[in-house]
Amino acid sequence: MKIEYKLIKNDNKARLGKIKTNYGEYDTPMFMPVGTRATVKSLSPDELYEVGSGIVLANTYHLWLRPGEDTIKKAGGLHKFMNYKRPILTDSGGFQVFSLAKNKEKDITEEGVHFKSHLDGSNLLLTPEKSIEIQNKLDSDIAMSFDECPPYPVSYEYMKKSVDRTLRWAKRGKDVHNNPNQALFGIVQGGEFRDLREYSCKKTVEMDFDGYSIGGTSVGESKEVMYKMIDDGIRYLPVDKVRYLMGVGDPIDILEAVERGVDIFDCVLPTRIARHGQAFTRSGKINLNNARFKEDFTPVEEGCDCYACRNFTKGYIRHLITTKETLGGRLLSIHNIRFLIRLTEEIREAIREDRFLEYKNEFIEKYKN
Repeated sequence: MKIEYKLIKNDNKARLGKIKTNYGEYDTPMFMPVGTRATVKSLSPDELYEVGSGIVLANTYHLWLRPGEDTIKKAGGLHKFMNYKRPILTDSGGFQVFSLAKNKEKDITEEGVHFKSHLDGSNLLLTPEKSIEIQNKLDSDIAMSFDECPPYPVSYEYMKKSVDRTLRWAKRGKDVHNNPNQALFGIVQGGEFRDLREYSCKKTVEMDFDGYSIGGTSVGESKEVMYKMIDDGIRYLPVDKVRYLMGVGDPIDILEAVERGVDIFDCVLPTRIARHGQAFTRSGKINLNNARFKEDFTPVEEGCDCYACRNFTKGYIRHLITTKETLGGRLLSIHNIRFLIRLTEEIREAIREDRFLEYKNEFIEKYKN
């Protein structure tokens, strides 16, 4: 089966929903950990289950280059390859490819994107058809359309051409998508331009995808502009399909997006900052490299139910981080992912009890940075 989405209730625009998949049912809003190379960095599947992970992400571009989509298909698909028994979403590979395209006007063509491999410098071409073919073979539960994610800022003229091309690419990808057990999501672009967001929304929805993503945010714009992009990108999306905000994992941004009607999120932030000794707490991020934590023998966060907080102290984890022991980054990754998943659990409960705005305001008041 493809995924199914059911809207359970609204609290103003905030949505409590349920996603049904071949690997079980999961409530939304949901934070999805990122497993770029078929692994969430340093965490095992069992550790992901323990922190409450539902859907995880894998990266089409990286898996295309290594080990290759045909190898993963021979292994029985991504679920068997990485032994993850819950849903998997694959991105299109476009975000990585566009960052490798040196000359945007020359390298991004109607055919696709020409770029050099970051591994060996070989010339490569990724097209909408190739992206979907790779994802079909990976056999993820959710595949993403191949789109252009323009930088910020760009001119109105550039963005208009980009949106039109993304729409043509979306149709080409949808035409070749042939995995009956895999949902395909369309992506709304348009940058900071409200009329282009509306145009992109309406034209993408006309193609009748299984879910929709708001793309082109968190690419260097201010928070004010980012929230406007979400407002403009969500306004014309159907209520009976999943709404996905790509690449967003800051706690405040998640709250702001839920208030606007977003259902699912992903970001590398929790594991990336963990590897540098940083941890989410209710009063903001802390950096365990700081000397003041050397003899702090309390958990990273009092009351947190993650493995790291139940068993270790800030002083010990700081020791691991400063001596470059890999366990330090692992423990903080477990904590940070659990922090965001727990945040979405509490958000769901607040929506269920019609007190989301109260919860949001209380959280932001305590969260210092």
